[in-house]
Amino acid sequence: MSTALPPSEMPPVRLYPLGDAAVVVEFGGGISPATHRAIAGFSGRLARQPFVGLREVVPAFTTLTVYYDPWLVSENGQYAPHARVVEQLKKLLAAAEESEAATKTEIVEIPVCYGGAFGPDLEFVAAHTGLSVAEVIARHTAPDYLVHMIGFAPGFPYLGGMDERLATPRRPEPRPLVPAGTVGIAGPQTGIYSLPTPGGWQLIGRTPLRLFNPEWAAPSRLRAGQRLRFVAILEAEFVEIQQQELQP
Repeated sequence: MSTALPPSEMPPVRLYPLGDAAVVVEFGGGISPATHRAIAGFSGRLARQPFVGLREVVPAFTTLTVYYDPWLVSENGQYAPHARVVEQLKKLLAAAEESEAATKTEIVEIPVCYGGAFGPDLEFVAAHTGLSVAEVIARHTAPDYLVHMIGFAPGFPYLGGMDERLATPRRPEPRPLVPAGTVGIAGPQTGIYSLPTPGGWQLIGRTPLRLFNPEWAAPSRLRAGQRLRFVAILEAEFVEIQQQELQP
């Protein structure tokens, strides 16, 4: 059952156009669990009560972008599409609820082999933070992380909840290619490269799990609103899991 977000936790909301076929719903509470719950709740409500002409919704850290078909919304030119969408969104916002997905407590475990060729920046992170390598790994695997959004590349999760002691600035120069599955730290955030891409995050380990496959029914392994936990594994375990992932 969905539960209403307490009014005291509901961040202030601002709506503004994005081109002529989208409206951005901005939740002004900053990056926080309350803001995430508000975004997830409103996204869930739009999924349950879509208006005519709704195409898709795209959640981010503090916004939800609502894309629509202007012609369908205007009912063949009878109404101004932007004003009509804003009217619909305001009505739904007045009764916004937390989505059922946001209330689930299941934790997704992500196995990670830390250091070495899998995490060439692990020792740098340790030196920067004044922690030992073992302490960095222990602190990185301790929290349950919230997937705030999927972005940058298909399947790439932006995670909240990292220990503040692990915050490390990006590399001065990005690497031209970071392998898929690599776990990195950039400032106060941690995330997982879902595809081989350039990147400037500090690389501390790698998971053998595939995070994105366009042939899957749901191409991204992770989604906004999920919680995950990193689990340290040995290289032999990495190879074994990677072989399993490659099986059809």
